[in-house]
Amino acid sequence: MTIDNGGAEPQARSAQTSVWRPFKRLMAITGGLAVAAVAAALTWLQASGAPARWELYLAVSVGVAGTLLLTGALMGLVFVSSRSGHDESVDRREADD
Repeated sequence: MTIDNGGAEPQARSAQTSVWRPFKRLMAITGGLAVAAVAAALTWLQASGAPARWELYLAVSVGVAGTLLLTGALMGLVFVSSRSGHDESVDRREADD
């Protein structure tokens, strides 16, 4: 029985995982910050005397968490693209002679 390693050499595979490791760490930190921000927003809503409707709390929770998670994911993907060398391949242009 053979194990398929995805067609990548062991060194290339470790290089790929090293590129994604900071992204996963950034998303974990962003997730924690999103939970804290949602808790702060809901506490502020309750303290401000806003009507206690579950639709309002759901909308605020999804809006705050979604915004923070999407921002973290897009920023993380910018760093992954830069570290993996995808940006350099776009910058190379053929010389027109």
